[in-house]
Amino acid sequence: MTHPFHIVDVFAERAYAGNPLAVVTNADDIPSETMQRIAAEINYSETTFIHSRPEADGGYRVRIFTPAREIAFAGHPILGTAWVIRQHVAPGAAGPVCLNLAVGQVPVSFEKMENGSETAWFLAPPVTPGARCAREAMANALGISPDDIDPASPIQQMTAGVSAMIVPVRGLDVLRRCMLNLEAYAPLLAQGFPPLIYLFSRETHQPHNDLCVRFFFEAHGVREDPATGNGAAFLGAYLLEHGVFGETGLSLRIEQGYEVRRPSLILLRAREVNGVREILVGGGVVAILRGELL
Repeated sequence: MTHPFHIVDVFAERAYAGNPLAVVTNADDIPSETMQRIAAEINYSETTFIHSRPEADGGYRVRIFTPAREIAFAGHPILGTAWVIRQHVAPGAAGPVCLNLAVGQVPVSFEKMENGSETAWFLAPPVTPGARCAREAMANALGISPDDIDPASPIQQMTAGVSAMIVPVRGLDVLRRCMLNLEAYAPLLAQGFPPLIYLFSRETHQPHNDLCVRFFFEAHGVREDPATGNGAAFLGAYLLEHGVFGETGLSLRIEQGYEVRRPSLILLRAREVNGVREILVGGGVVAILRGELL
């Protein structure tokens, strides 16, 4: 069996922006340890592997690997993988593309926007709010002052298959100065807080956007993600949980990736109806190259 692969930029409005993703198809016969080695070789924040045929429920089995480990849920891999399935694995298929992940089945739909572009949307699995963290400890791990963290809402762990810490900061200057120090983070790690930090500011680079964010994570050292879909899903649940915008329904434009020179745009729709939260994360997908694993 041959193993074609595709590289796409996700949450991108043009090529060579957003978050790059490698997608390997016909992955049925690739052992788990080889998948991990391929992900480390490609060295993107995530690489995905698709089985060649849909399962009994109509979804395609997909596995997601960082350079260091397999993970259950990540946003830009979901959108980019669904786009590859729609374009190359099952072209012309009607309805949403369903991915069978470790967290369950995740549907991805595609919407034509007013400007003629196409946005892929995934429906996030349920997000669970978790423990809160002291400002002083997090500020120390990020190299900033506790006063740089906005006290209006808490630092809180959010979970959906994986967990991340949501950290509100006071502005772009604070975002620029942040950098995760794993040694300083060790006491928080010992308390069970994950080394995945999603920071957001209501001050933005572009006036038509609503929030600016950065995301740091540990994968053989500290890395920064240029666009983070699961982080946006966590943020949607967090914003509803704490009424940050004072509404039960949100439609936000989130910018990311400016500090790593890959500007990205993540769209977030979140609402709560009869106590049930529905969170949709969307963005553009741009094809970059395709080839075959040797």
